[in-house]
Formats: sequence, structure tokens, C-alpha cells
Amino acid sequence: MSVVTNASNDLPGNPLRQLHLDQLRQRTSVKWRTHPDDVLPLWVAEMDVPLAEPIAKAVTDALAAGDTGYLGRTGYAEAFAEFATERWGWNLDPVRIRPVPDVMLGVVEMLNQITAPGDAVVVNSPVYTPFYEFCNFNGRKVIEAPLGPDHRIDFAALAEAFELALGRGRRAAYLLCSPHNPTGTVHSAAELARVARVAADYGVRVVADEAHAPIVAPGTAFTPYLTVPGGENGLAVTSAAKAWNLPGLRAALAIAGPASAVELARMPEQMSGSTSHIGAVAQTVAFREGGAWLDALLAGLADNRRLLASALAEHLPQAVYRPAPATYLAWLDCRGLGLGDDPSAVFLERGRVALNAGHAFGTGGAGHVRLNYATSPEILTEAVERMAAALE
Repeated sequence: MSVVTNASNDLPGNPLRQLHLDQLRQRTSVKWRTHPDDVLPLWVAEMDVPLAEPIAKAVTDALAAGDTGYLGRTGYAEAFAEFATERWGWNLDPVRIRPVPDVMLGVVEMLNQITAPGDAVVVNSPVYTPFYEFCNFNGRKVIEAPLGPDHRIDFAALAEAFELALGRGRRAAYLLCSPHNPTGTVHSAAELARVARVAADYGVRVVADEAHAPIVAPGTAFTPYLTVPGGENGLAVTSAAKAWNLPGLRAALAIAGPASAVELARMPEQMSGSTSHIGAVAQTVAFREGGAWLDALLAGLADNRRLLASALAEHLPQAVYRPAPATYLAWLDCRGLGLGDDPSAVFLERGRVALNAGHAFGTGGAGHVRLNYATSPEILTEAVERMAAALE
């Protein structure tokens, strides 16, 4: 196997081409410290990019000023509302937005407002693994409504899951991943409007995790769930953490539809007060000043999607990859490779490439892997070559 030593510098505007492997290996985050140095880590949702300059300056200035206290008036909610208007045409009143410590804690708190322990939460499997972990930890029962073969919502399965969830006269919620992780599917406005109608028919409340919303390719429309007809009583959570690579600067926003203000108002004040002040500072600047950097990232991710598809076709044609316009995560069907339910174990042991095991994402995940392609083209190419070599 060859060893990646350098990243191309011919596109300086592309954040994915600006760091060398030796620089990345100096990082101490979970992505770069979980595995030995001979492993290429393409697993957890961290991007191999430098921090956008406006964000770096804002954080550095705050630290230099000793501005490291409790959350204050950063303009975080207003910054997101401005971003939502500019990017999606969503005229969102900041009054309906509350800071929360991170996306999943915001989701859990919203589920606390609309369900009780023992109630069910419906999810579209295969789906982001913390959906299972946090719901179960919070005393909720997870019921799966598997996606269709096209990675889109199967409305017959959804209705069936709603019926099961509402058994014994209990309440239920639908935790919608939009855009979808791990498949990268962007739900259309028509699909989301249909979700609202079906949920209303069954009396199920919808909570939308829209953490990946800014990471949608140009030419593909993202529709916030709360903007569709019938979405007025929905709830949503979003953050700049995924799009600007800020998971270590934790903060997120809980958003209420016009008919859900009462639930937002009931959220404990400690939820907002526990939000990182520095995280909110960073994310405020991301939404207000990070647009050019984000556009460069989106162009780089589009290039990497094409590169990944080409490299897989050349070196690993038995792996099925359907490029999707959202996130920086590829969902690879490796069942044709004969590697069992967990191909990631084989790719790690024999190829020294770390990927996420598909079976952890629930029904429909066995025999799959999730690959994070938010890295340099050289590392991405090397990883696919290593994966192919693991089968020899």
C-alpha cells in the first residue's frame, strides 16, 4: 500500500485541499486519535479542513479578551434567521428560536415536551446512530419505519410505524432526519408536506433534526420542515457544527413552528444557559460571515463525490454507491463483496481504513458502511485503493 504524504495545493480556495496528512495527524480529536497512525480515518463526522478565517478570528478574539463566561447576547438566533432567509427564503422570527447545548440534547428536550417515558419515537432506518441511543436512554421506545430501496421515505412503512407507536393509547413522535444521515437524501417539499399530513392524520408530532441542512449541493433545494403546509406544530433543531466543522464548539438552536411556541417556552432555562458561549460566538459568525467558505466547501464536496464514484467504479465495482446531494457522508452497499454484516471490520483490519459499521444504523444497515469523504482527494483515493486491496 502507498502512503499519503501530501495534499494537492492547486485549488487553494477548496478547504478540503488545504491540509496535509502530517498536519491532520497532529490533531487530538476523536477522529485522529481513535486508531493507530497507519489507519486512514474516514468515519466520524469531522472534516479535514482548516477553520474558516472569520470563525477563527472571532474565537481567538474572544479568548484574548477573556470572554469565556456564560452564554450572553451573541446574536446567535438572529444570525441563523438571517442565514435561513438568504439560503432558503425562510422568514423565521428569532422569537421562535432558543439556544441549546447541542443538537441531540435539543432533540431529547423536545421529545420530553411532547412525549413521556414509555412512549414511542419513530425513525427512518438506517439512521444516525444517536437517534437510538438518546431515545432509549431517555426512556422512549424506538420504532423503525425503514426507508425504501431508493433511500426515500416509504409512506406505507411510516403509517404502519405510526399505528404501532400509538398502540395502547400512548403518544408518539416522529424524529425526522433532514437531510438524511447516512444516505444523504434530501427530502423534497412535496414529501415533507406529505409527512405533515400523515402525522396530522395520526396525531403524531414531528421533530426535525436539520443539522446537515447547510450542506446541500447547489441546484438541490433544501426545504425546512417547519415551512411546509401542516408543519406549523412541528419542532426542529439545527446547528453550524456540521457545515463549518465545529463539533468541539458545541451549540445548537431549537426552533418551534408557529403552533409549537408553548413547547419551546416550557423548555428549562438551563438548556439555553448550558450552551457554550464560545460555541455560540463561533456559530453566530459562521452563519453571518461563513457563506463564502461554505460555498467553497460545497464545490469541493461535489468534486469528491464524483471522485469517490469514479474510484469505486475502478477499484471496487461490487460496492454500490448512489451519490446524494447532501452531507459529506457516503452510504456504501458492500453486500456484493461477501464480507458479512460488518464490512467495516474487514476494511479496518486488512486495509487500515476506518469507516462506520452500517449495522449500527439500524434495519437496512447490515452489509453497509458509512464513509466520510470530507477529506483531500489524495486521502480519499488512497482509502478506496486500500479498501480494494483488503479483498485481495
